[in-house]
Parts: sequence; C-alpha cells; structure tokens
Amino acid sequence: MESEKEKLLLLESSLRKSVKGQDEALNVVSESILRSRAGVKDPNKPVGSFLFLGPTGVGKTEVARSLAAQLFSSEKKMIRFDMSEYMEKQSVSKLIGSPPGYVGYEEGGRLTEQVRRNPYSIVLFDEVEKAHPDVFNVLLQVLDDGRLTDSLGKTIDFKNTIIIMTSNIASEYLLTTESEMIDQELVQKELSRHFRPEFLNRIDNIVTFNSLSKEVITEIIKRQLSLLENKLQQEQDYLVKFTDATIKKISEEGYDKQFGARPIKRYIEKNIETMIARAIIKNEMDKNRTYVLDVANDEFVFSASNKLN
Repeated sequence: MESEKEKLLLLESSLRKSVKGQDEALNVVSESILRSRAGVKDPNKPVGSFLFLGPTGVGKTEVARSLAAQLFSSEKKMIRFDMSEYMEKQSVSKLIGSPPGYVGYEEGGRLTEQVRRNPYSIVLFDEVEKAHPDVFNVLLQVLDDGRLTDSLGKTIDFKNTIIIMTSNIASEYLLTTESEMIDQELVQKELSRHFRPEFLNRIDNIVTFNSLSKEVITEIIKRQLSLLENKLQQEQDYLVKFTDATIKKISEEGYDKQFGARPIKRYIEKNIETMIARAIIKNEMDKNRTYVLDVANDEFVFSASNKLN
C-alpha cells in the first residue's frame, strides 16, 4: 500500500496522468498541499484552499476529482456543491442546518453533515461567485478557523479537508488569451469586483487554468480511449484498438472550444461506445481476435484483425 509520504511526493506526476494541459496549475496545487502536510503551514486551517479560474471544460473539476482519488483513495471522497443553489439569504441553513424551531432543524446541514461523516475529503464549491454574501461568511469561517459550528451546536473539523472553489469570472478573457500572455493584474481586478478582499486574502492560491490546445485535446482523447480499451479488456475480455484517424475525427467533431473537453466524452459514448455495444449485443465479436476502429469515407468502421495495430 502506498504510504502517505509517497502519495505526496508523487502527487503532481499522478495528477498529470489524469489532467492534461494544466501543468502549472497542478504544480501550484501539489506544492501547496506538500507544504501543508509537512507542517510548514498553519495546522488549524484546511490542508489547502484554492480558487480555480478558467473556462468550462478545461479540467477544474477533474483536478478536484483526481485529488480525491490520489490523496483519499476514492473519487467518492469529493463533496460537491453547486453554488447556483445557494443564491438566497436562507441558503446558509442548507449548509449548516436550520435554526431551532424551523423545519429540518434536527437534520443538520448538507456541508456540516457530509464533512462530519467524511473528515478526509475534497470539498468543491462550483461557481462560487453565485453564492449569497451570507454564504461567503460561512466559507470565511472555514478558511480562517478550519472549523464550523452547525445549527445543533456541534463543531465540525475541516482541518483535514481541501477546499476548492471554481469560478467562471474572467473566463471569456482566459478562453481567448494564450497562457503566457495572460495579464494577472487584469484577472485580479476582475476578481476584486466580485469578491471581498478578506475572502480573497484567506485563499491559499488562486489558480488560473489555460484554454486547451489541439495537442492537449489529442492527449485527452487518447486517455479516454485508453480507459475504454482497458475496460473492455478487463471486464469483458475484448481487445479493441483505435487508429490515429479515429482520434483525429473525434478531435475535429467532438471538441468545442466554448465547452472545453466536456463534449468529447459524450461524443465517444454516442459514436464509439454505442458501435462497440451494438457489436457485442449482436454477438459479432470474438474474444480471440483483435478489433480495430478506423475511419473510412469519413465514417467510423469497426473490423476484425489478427494483429495489434
């Protein structure tokens, strides 16, 4: 079993296997967590607190998911909140529980209860800029003290959590600007228009995510297809390979700059997985042969081959 120290020292390289094209962001996150675990940082605060900036589909949520898998051995150790559901003043009670005498008082809050049950976890607040100002007061308490008192008077410890907040602020600018040309001062001004200084000052790192290049998209597609290959081989004993032409077609038709890498997974499901699933259901696949998915006349074609491609 991998030790805690090994996990920390290998964290950045492990994350790079899952998240493509965001090396700088992964470096910032990994080093911050390393400092915290080594005892260099304040031990009374969460292990790390990050604000992830960038357009949709560039890997912000994937980093959170991968951190949960690497540090806490399961992607299920990520607790996720869509902050568009917390835009009203009374939203605070959803997080920490209703006050005495109100409906749901004895149930506790969504945030406090989940962290109480899973003290070692990633807590992800998606689109944090949409939250009501009173919700930010709750977040400030977590970032400052590493703990939170729920409506039942119980103190919930956040010192073993990693807090990640994502935001689409400045995403249009980040989407259309090369990473080395990004003006961090301009990004900071945009953040200052939306967030209070005391909130920004309590975050360990504000991490900017790049828009994805064609090379990175190709890497993401290769990884998705590799996962599919492994799943088919390990779970059903079918050997399937994908040609470069297949990867190119997926890249051209499945990627949308506005939505990042997200549509790629759906495209592969609809066009590749469905084709393979149909062949399996029709008993057209032999477990003793290798199958190749290629492109002919701008269409995907699925054929048997005795050799690995």
